[in-house]
Amino acid sequence: MHKSMIESLLEERKGYVLRNLPDRVASVDASLRELGFEHKYLTQETATAQPASERAVKPSVQKRKQ
Repeated sequence: MHKSMIESLLEERKGYVLRNLPDRVASVDASLRELGFEHKYLTQETATAQPASERAVKPSVQKRKQ
């Protein structure tokens, strides 16, 4: 059962890599590790270079009606 699940996850991972979705690739890699699958192409669990920050949005100025 694990073999078919691993094959499915690897196929799903290929699609995410092609579409450049690194967060999804990392989640599939985590699932693969839970099943005991290790490979050199799996992402490493390290800190990201992009900080997760929110920017404040300045409300637009409303014009007065004449």
